[in-house]
This record gives sequence, structure tokens and C-alpha cells, in this order.
Amino acid sequence: MASTSTPLTLPVLPLDDEVVLPGMVVPLDLNDNDVRAAVEAAQAAARSSGSVGGSKPKVLLVPRIDGTYANTGVLGTVEQVGRLADGDPGALIRGRSRVRIGAGTTGPGAALWVEGLAVEESVPEPLPGSVTELVTEYKALATNWLKKRGAWQVVDRVQHIDDVSALADNSGYSPFLSTPQKVELLETADPVARLKLATEQLREHLAEQDVAESIAKDVQEGVDKQQREFLLRRQLDAVRKELRELNGESEGEESDDYRTRVEAADLPEKVREAALKEVEKLERSSDQSPEGSWIRTWLDTVLELPWNERTEDEYDIQGAQRVLDTEHSGLEDVKERITEYLAVRKRRSERGLGVVGGRRGGAVLALVGPPGVGKTSLGESVAHAMGRKFVRVALGGVRDEAEIRGHRRTYVGALPGRIVRAIKEAGSMNPVVLLDEIDKVGSDFRGDPAAALLEVLDPAQNHTFRDHYLEVELDLSDVVFLATANVLEAIPEALLDRMELVRLDGYTEDEKVVIARDHLLPRQLERAGLDQDEVTLGESALRKLAGEYTREAGVRNLERSVARLLRKVAAQHELGERELPFTVEDTDLRSLIGRPHHVPEAAQDPAERRTAVPGVATGLAVTGAGGDVLYVEASLADPETGAAGLTLTGQLGDVMKESAQIALSFLRSHGAELELPVADLKDRGVHIHFPAGAVPKDGPSAGVTMTTALASLLSGRQVRTDVAMTGEVSLTGRVLPIGGVKQKLLAAHRAGVTTVVIPKRNEADLDDVPAEVLEKLDVHPVTDVRQVLELALAPAAVEVPVAA
Repeated sequence: MASTSTPLTLPVLPLDDEVVLPGMVVPLDLNDNDVRAAVEAAQAAARSSGSVGGSKPKVLLVPRIDGTYANTGVLGTVEQVGRLADGDPGALIRGRSRVRIGAGTTGPGAALWVEGLAVEESVPEPLPGSVTELVTEYKALATNWLKKRGAWQVVDRVQHIDDVSALADNSGYSPFLSTPQKVELLETADPVARLKLATEQLREHLAEQDVAESIAKDVQEGVDKQQREFLLRRQLDAVRKELRELNGESEGEESDDYRTRVEAADLPEKVREAALKEVEKLERSSDQSPEGSWIRTWLDTVLELPWNERTEDEYDIQGAQRVLDTEHSGLEDVKERITEYLAVRKRRSERGLGVVGGRRGGAVLALVGPPGVGKTSLGESVAHAMGRKFVRVALGGVRDEAEIRGHRRTYVGALPGRIVRAIKEAGSMNPVVLLDEIDKVGSDFRGDPAAALLEVLDPAQNHTFRDHYLEVELDLSDVVFLATANVLEAIPEALLDRMELVRLDGYTEDEKVVIARDHLLPRQLERAGLDQDEVTLGESALRKLAGEYTREAGVRNLERSVARLLRKVAAQHELGERELPFTVEDTDLRSLIGRPHHVPEAAQDPAERRTAVPGVATGLAVTGAGGDVLYVEASLADPETGAAGLTLTGQLGDVMKESAQIALSFLRSHGAELELPVADLKDRGVHIHFPAGAVPKDGPSAGVTMTTALASLLSGRQVRTDVAMTGEVSLTGRVLPIGGVKQKLLAAHRAGVTTVVIPKRNEADLDDVPAEVLEKLDVHPVTDVRQVLELALAPAAVEVPVAA
């Protein structure tokens, strides 16, 4: 607690930007007029008061900041007047207690006199526990700070101060406190509050000091590391020099080594010139310059590229064809294209026809087809047949253009693009480069990688390809590029125009059996730890696996089924349940790997077939996984409960929705001609649904299927189970051509369909369909939807009322 009493009249001794707290002893220079006037006035007042001996002259020490006096001062006594250490006259003054400054008054001498009230301070006895903890904390912080400064003689003095007020005022000696902070301590009359303030100020200073020491330590460690590295490098250079002299080698710099390597390398002329310019830059740069490391990395990359390395093509055309036939069954289009390419290369080589206009005879093929048909593995087989190196470049998910064309060398960590890295990895300038999943390339703010591939895959431009990192021309015209994709529509049109399109539409059941027998089974036997003669799969088992356990365009699921079957046999043998050797027949499949997942519609019970009721038709579609069978269901709403109009469900695209509108419009306008009760279409709602609603569907080829489903619903005649159809329908009933005929017919064959209806103008596409598939399908090319209805709708045995 603090209170004011005891009025005093004292001369003012102003302290410019300084603060003296009670208990402090400070020397003041008497050359200062204000100090001398105050001391002389205090001495005169002491003499006039007649005090003898004990009473010392008193002054009021008041901080003066920017010409403004503080509200509180300190009563000080002049302890001694004499000479300071530098010989100037001075006075030693001790601060005694706080004084609240009042009004000015008169007094002897030239000093300013004021009236004041002494501030009396009191602390409760005994000290509360919180105050005791505060005293202990302050002493600990002060001791810590004093020890860091090496002021060990002051530590004991601080530890022996028990008075709270004196302990708080002792912080006035702290050099890190600013003048406003000391004024705040001076004007805080309550001793406990003042000690809290002093503790907080000391704690903040120690925290700042710790941060500063940490930063200084880190800086010092970094400087020491640089100095140590510099010293070690100088020592290493000296050791290398001594070793060269010992071995009789001539002294040379690293740049001289690069210059020798560039001059000795077999580089194209323009590349050599660019490399020598970089060597000159390296010679001018210092060892500590970051540019030196960038130049060395660039030179290493250029020197590692196989600028003049080429593998000789295998011109054994028949041998190459045997390699392709051995490693892949089917895929005749791709094999023929590679055979043609090799035959032309052979004839040009025999007749001395080399490079024309800087371009060689490279090829760019796009292999488009569903997953699992062997697109990726085909690239390695092509390289094997041609006798070339093979490199695979995965493009799935690539979104940065620099991944193709490389980074500019202005960026830290710049690298050449994937094309240059593929050439470097192959070790020759004419490898087979497989650009895998080119349809999965994306684009964002970093650019469009597909646009960067335009130059790479253009035979008219890629002989002067420039990578952003190399910045020298790279001849890619002798590289055979094979690009693979699942979805043709996802490839940009400009990029697709630069490639020869080869479709891999999937395998027939016979081809799958051959692939499983010759390729998949031997590989999975080895992985299962079985010998060739221990487990045998009969042709009937393989055919059932391909037809009923897996229904796909490729053979991935077929290989998984074979692997699962072999693992089961191996496990049963280890458990003592099966003796080897063992031959797996189709009757054993159910007990080994469960029931079939895909049963042909024609093999099901007639009452359980989807087309067992009017209004359901079978269509054919193409998805990213190849061809597939698509069912269309139609229904009419009750005129009393359902609203008129057309409802479409099944996650359909805009084109398919328009096809449904066209089918409905055709039946409304030609219903009488087809003997259909079209009057119901005006007052009753029509609902068309495509099952598998989670799968997006779009395209015009379901037009005839929707028309047939609606006609079946109105006539009450079922659609034949063995009939599937595809084709776009027009408002006049014309059946227009569509795409993907081969994939759709393969899907129909897999699903057990025997009759297929296609547009007449797609009849030429039947040449691409394997002969064994056409033999098992009854294909009907049609031009009008009336022909479709005649073929697809079963005759009504009895009068059937129109379905609701």
C-alpha cells in the first residue's frame, strides 16, 4: 500500500532522459548549470536551516523527457561534492524516497523550487504467499541475468535484499530498460505492483536475449561451416596438386577437364558450339557461384546423351513377324503395320536411300483400345522384333508442360523433359518409345502437356525438337513412338491427326483361349510355384473361364481367374486335399473358384430373361472398357395417376436424351402405319430407363433400341432374346451409321447374342470383325427402323392388351 504525507519544499534537479529510483547512488556533473544550481540551492538551504553535522543537502531528482517533467520525483541527498574520475567537478547523490510533485514556490539560489508530498510505502507483514513467490521469481531472473553478464559480485547483494520496495527499485540499475519503462517504475507507488512490473520487464528482456543468442549462434555456426568448408576445399586443392605433381600429371582446372571432354566427344556441330560456350562461362565463374553447378549439370547431361549412337534394325522381316506372333496372339493390324514399316526400311537401306531433308523414317502409332488387350506389352514386343532399345514413358496424370519440354535453366533444380530422359535412358537415338496412357494427360495453370507433344509426334517437325533445358536441336525423326489410349475422344484432335490410328477392339473367345493357354497359364504356373506337368487346364475350362467367369475386352480378369485357380490347387495340394498332377476341366471350376459371374441371357430360364416382358430391348454400346450390352426399359404411366410427358433415367447425356425424343416423335407420327395404339402416348407419361444408373451414358447409337422398346411396349410383343441392335434413328425412321461396330459385335458374341442389327452404311465395317465371330452371328444391315421392328419383335401368339 502507498499514501502521501509530509509536505516538502525542495530545489528541482532535472535529469534529461534519465531516471533515478530510490536506493540508487549516481554521480552528476556540476558543469551542467541546472545541476549546479540545484546543488548550490540545496547547500544554501541546509546552511540557513542551521542544521549541524547530520543533515545533508536535499534535492528533488525529476526526470525531464522532451522538456516535460514527470509527475513523480525522488528525494535525493547530496552525499559528497568533489571531483569526478575525469577531473570535472561533480556531486554524488543518493535517491531516498518518492515525492509527488506539487506547485512551484520560491527559494534561495537560481534553482527551481517546488512543493511536494513524500510518498509513504507499506507492505503487509508477514508477506502473503503470492508476494513471496514474486520475490523469489524476481531474484531468480535477476540472478540469471547477472550471471550471463558475469556480475557475480552483485548476485549476493540482490539475494540479500528482502524489502519488496527496495527489490523493485533495484531494477533501476538495469541498462536494458528504456527511459519510459523507468518512469513507469518511478510512478508506480504500490511496491507489489512495482515488483510485478519489474519482473515482467526482466522476463521479457531475458526472452529477447535468448532469441538473440539463438540467432547469433546459428549465424556463427553458418560462418564457421563456410570457413571450414573453404579451408577444406583449399586443402583438397593442395592435395590434388601434390598428387598431380607426384604422378607427373600436368596441372589443370575442372573447366579444362570439361573442355577436353567436349572436344573429345562425338557431338553434332551446333551442339559442340553450344557446349564450348558453356565451358567458357564455367571458366569465368567462381567456385562459389551457383551458376557453376548449373553449367556442370547441363554439360553432364549433354555429354551423356547418345548423339550419334544408333542400333541397327533387324531386317529379317519373317523373323520379326515370328517374334510378334509368338509374343502376342491376334492384333493383326498392329503386326501388319510394323511389318510394313520394317519392309520399307529394308528396301530403302538396300537401295541406298538414306536421310532425306533431315528426316528419317520414324513412325508414330496410336494404339487405342480397352484395358487389358496388350497395348503396353505390345510396345516391348515391337522393340524386340525391330532389334531396338525400348523405353516406356508414363503420361497418366501428367499436368505440367515442362514434364515434356523440360524446365528453363533459370529455375533451381531444372531438368530436361521426359522425352530427352527417355533417349538418355535408352542409350540410342532410335529407340521405341512407348507413350503410355496419352489420353490421361491433363492440363492446368502450368500448361497443357498434350500441346507440347504436338512437335514431338509430328514427323515433319520432330527432327528439330528443342527441349527447354537443353536449348539445342534434338533429332527424334528416327524414333518409333507408340502411344496408347483407352478413350479416343479424350485425345486432342490436333494430336490425333499426327498419329496413325490402330484400334485394338478386344479379343474373341477363341483368341482368349489361345492367349490363356500359350501366355497366361505358363506365367501364372511359375508364379504359383507349379511345374508345367503338375497342373493342366483343359480347353473347356479355359473357354468357360473366358466366357462365363470373365466378360471383358482384354484378358486381365482372365489372368486373375487363372491365377486364383492355380493358387487354389496349390493350397489344396499343400493341405493334402489334392494329388498332383491334376487336370482342371470345366466341371471343376465351380468347386474351385465358385459359380460363374456372367451367364448368357439365352442360357437363362425364359421367364427370368430381361426381355421376357414387352418394353425391354437389347442394345449395344462402347465404353472405356470396350463393347458392352445395354438394356433399355420402357413403361407407360397410368392415365389417372401419371402426368403426360417423357421421363428419362439412367444418367444419360444430352445426345442420348435427344435420341429418346426422336424415337418418341417417330412413333407418334408413324404409329398408325405401324399399327400401334399411339393415342396412349398423348395422355400417358412415357418412362425410358437405362439400367446401371451409376454409369454415365451418351451417344446416338441407342436410337433404334429405344424405338424398339417403345414399339414393343405399345404392341405388347416381346423383343427376341437373341437379338441385339445398334444404330441412330432419324425422325423419318432412317437408320443412320454409328461407330465401334467391331467392339459391339465382339460384345454381342461374348453375351451369347446370335442376331445383330446394324445400319446398312456400317456394312463395310464388318471387314474388321474376325471371321470366327461373323460365323456365329447373324448380322442384318438395315436402312429403316421398320426393318428393325420386323426382325426384333416376336409375333404375338394371342391378343395381348397394351401394357400399362
